[in-house]
Order: sequence, then structure tokens, then C-alpha cells
Amino acid sequence: MSGLDGWQRSRFESEGIAHDVYRKGSGPGVIICHEMPGLTTRVIGFGEEVVAAGYTVLLPHLFGPRDVAFSVPRVVAAIPGICISREFTILAVGKTGRIAGWLRALARELHADVGGPGVGALGMCFTGGFALAMMVDAPVIAPVLAQPAAPMPIGSKRAADLGLSATDLDTVRRRAAAGCEVLGVRYASDSSVGTRFATLERELGDRFTSVELEGKGHSTLTEQRQERAVDAVLAFFDQQLRG
Repeated sequence: MSGLDGWQRSRFESEGIAHDVYRKGSGPGVIICHEMPGLTTRVIGFGEEVVAAGYTVLLPHLFGPRDVAFSVPRVVAAIPGICISREFTILAVGKTGRIAGWLRALARELHADVGGPGVGALGMCFTGGFALAMMVDAPVIAPVLAQPAAPMPIGSKRAADLGLSATDLDTVRRRAAAGCEVLGVRYASDSSVGTRFATLERELGDRFTSVELEGKGHSTLTEQRQERAVDAVLAFFDQQLRG
């Protein structure tokens, strides 16, 4: 039995990019971008929790396997494909990946379908910063960055980078100044996040709220999930999308 049973599968294409998207639920829209190595069983399980909380959830399948358990070998196997893909940037500084345009189009379509004040977006690990990039010209009013780990924090410049072009970062600043809140969740000891939370605090001021977890771990909502993180994300969606 597949963890994706009961999810409606479709193919979404925009700007020359196409990916499968899984949909389930009703209510305000939330897009959840999976972490490495792909659309794992625990990412799907977290999506089910968001559905149960009363949301229409989209799970885009962006890379790697689907409906499999997390494993380090699978992460290693996924990296080469991501590195050579023109959709993603894993090392570049001050650059927004092409996948951002596709995700913004997906958010616009979801919002047109479900209505409401806007949609939520959540990225994890390698896709953590995607939620921020979706703020630029899409109806995203509840962006969540869960352990954003790209670009890879090799050197202080990459460690602080948000994965946005200067133009997009300026737009994100203006949207935050106009009232758009941003939530970040990470383990405080997680070095893969680099110093991005400090960058977010500097760029967005009090519009950025961070939840920093104690202990050792990386995947705050899945592999090393803590209920405090899950509760914070669901409360944020509730406040921004229903309040």
C-alpha cells in the first residue's frame, strides 16, 4: 500500500518545467516542498497532518524517489541529479533558482482554485529557501523555512546566503515590511543552516520569527521531528491563513 494512496496526482507545467503534484484535502492552500532525498514517507506523513488540520495540501515531486523511507545512500544518490539540473542552485550565491518561477505559478493556480487571503508555502532542508522565493510574485502569505540548507554552507558567504537574487531579496524585504510574516524552524546546533537565520533577522526584522530546537538533529518536521516544531508550523498557518 502506497503512502500516496488517496492523493490526487496531476502534472503541472510552467516556464518549460514540469513536475508531478499530489493533492489532498480542503480548505486554505498549502504547498509543501520535500527535503532530500525526495518525497519520502515521512514528508507524506507530515502532509497528511496538515490535511487533517483543515488545509488543501499540494506535494510537488521535485527530485529523487517518492514514497520511500529516508536513508543516507538515497541522499547521496540524489545529489548528482540536483547538481546538474538547471532548475536548482546548490552552490551559487545571490541567485534565485529557476524552480522558483514554477512554484510561484503553482501557488497562483492553487490560490485561484481555493480562494482565501493567500496560500502557505513550506520548504525543508535543500528546499527550505524556496518558500521565501515564492513570496516574490505569488499569493504566498505564510512562508515557512524548515532547516534551510541551500546554498551549501561552504564558507561564510554561502552560509549566510538566502538563495535569492538581489532583486528578489528586495521584494521579499518590501513584502515583509508591508506585513508578511515569515517563520523559520531549525535545530540550534544544526550547522547545515549556516548563519541564514541571522541574515533573515537582519533583513526582515521582527517579521521573522524563529523556532530553535534543543538537541541534535536536522529534519525538524520529519526524521527528527519535534512536536514543538509541528505545533509552531500549524499555528502559523492557522494565524496567517485563517486569522
